[in-house]
Amino acid sequence: MENRPRKAVVLISGGLDSTTVLAIARSGNFQCHCLSFFYNQRHEVELMAAKHIARTFGAHQHLVLNLDLGRIGGSALTSDMAVPKNRDMKQMASGIPATYVPARNTIFLSHALAWAEVIGAGDIFIGVNAVDYSGYPDCRPEYLAAFEKMANLALKSAVEGPSSIRVQAPLLYLSKADIIRKGMELGVDYAVTHSCYDPDPKGRACGCCDSCLLRKKGFEEAGAPDPTIYTRC
Repeated sequence: MENRPRKAVVLISGGLDSTTVLAIARSGNFQCHCLSFFYNQRHEVELMAAKHIARTFGAHQHLVLNLDLGRIGGSALTSDMAVPKNRDMKQMASGIPATYVPARNTIFLSHALAWAEVIGAGDIFIGVNAVDYSGYPDCRPEYLAAFEKMANLALKSAVEGPSSIRVQAPLLYLSKADIIRKGMELGVDYAVTHSCYDPDPKGRACGCCDSCLLRKKGFEEAGAPDPTIYTRC
């Protein structure tokens, strides 16, 4: 008897990391239910990329939820606060930057958890990384372990039956270069992904924010051409 694909909720933003995670989930024979958010972020262009990527990888469905995190504020991604530019790796590692969105991954994972229970998915995939990242506290392995433990205390399906949920973060300990190499092996076209925190009105990457600099560094270290069109800060 042929094994049916397992269902998984895959959080996708349209960025390099989450696209690679979707490719990994698809290669693992998961039926992928993609979840994205419009949370009043300044880089809305990423949602256009996410929709294209979900179609390209044959996602079973793609749900986009509206969350107005701009009303809460506290982040350069949801307000007119300046996005940090031209920082070196030491500066990026020195503290939590202004682009941190309060509780974002907790909010996203909670919605993914609810949807996973409804559709009977046993896995949630998220593209967090604890190596080449900007110091966000909700990208740490201890955070993910704590969320998974909480999730299995909260689910009706886990309390009343044998079901449980796994939070999978396959990029957690990979460098950006290793992520890019993995994605290329799986056929990811990084030209359609978007990483910039502060794109111009045409959606072009600034080339100077933390995310752009980490992306550039990743392609350089991977020995691969960066297909991104950058503007000058």
